Formats: sequence, structure tokens, C-alpha cells
Amino acid sequence: MTLWNAIAIGEAADLGSHVFTAEEIVRFAEKFDPQVFHLDAEKAKASVLGGLCASGWHTAAVCMRLNVDHQAARIAAWMAAGNPAPRIGPSPGVTNLKWLKPVYAGDSVRFRQTVTGKRLSASRSGWGVVEFSTLGLNQADVPVFSFDAAAFIGTD
Repeated sequence: MTLWNAIAIGEAADLGSHVFTAEEIVRFAEKFDPQVFHLDAEKAKASVLGGLCASGWHTAAVCMRLNVDHQAARIAAWMAAGNPAPRIGPSPGVTNLKWLKPVYAGDSVRFRQTVTGKRLSASRSGWGVVEFSTLGLNQADVPVFSFDAAAFIGTD
């Protein structure tokens, strides 16, 4: 059996969680998104967001890190069980990327992913496309981040 065959529509996975500290929020913002509500806690209080919060791109980057780590662990377990190494391809893109609520300094966000579809690739023989939705929830279980995406995976 291939990993492609083992993936089921509706399958959900917890990718892990991350606490966004003030220090890392500022460090990320200084390099990649230098806006006042990501850089200065006092000035951020007077902003539309009301406090120091993570860049949406910071939230997305953390989600990606947790996703890659989760997938690597899944593949390692799959192979340790005696299954063949799967062929994993890139993502053809994301849609519906949303930053639903600010992620404030001290917030813990947990990410989960649900398979929403799978189909054979029309243009790449031997490849399928797995579609999934990803959701980030803060410590109060309030959705703060979401997107839909897809990834190529070998079918043989």
C-alpha cells in the first residue's frame, strides 16, 4: 500500500502548538514585517490591533514549520512500519488565507489540518493532489488563522 492510498478524506491531524513571545514577535517583525503593531508594545496599544501582535506572516511561518515537522514524523513512522518511502512533492498553492484575529504576545496557537479532498493529477502521471484545510486556534479556542491548500504526493 502507498501513503497516497492510506490518506483518507476527513482525516485530521494536530500539527502542534506554539507560544508567540514578545521577543520573537519583534525579532521576526524587524526582519520581515516592520510595522508598529509588531515592533513596539506601547505604540501597538494605540493601534487598531490594541497591542503587540505577531505578523500574519510570522503565524504562517510557524504553521509551516509545524506542518513540515509533522509530515516528517508521519513519513518516518510510515517507513518504520515497513512501508515504502513515499514521493512527496510541492504545493501548487494556497487559497483563502485569512488572519482571523490578532495573535498577541503570549498567545499559544495550535494548528490542525483536515484532508478535504484528493484527486489524481491531470497533468503529472503517477502523482495525486491532496487538498486540505488548516486552522490555527488560540488558547481560548478562538480561530486566528486559516487557509486551504494542496500538495502533490506520489500515487505509486
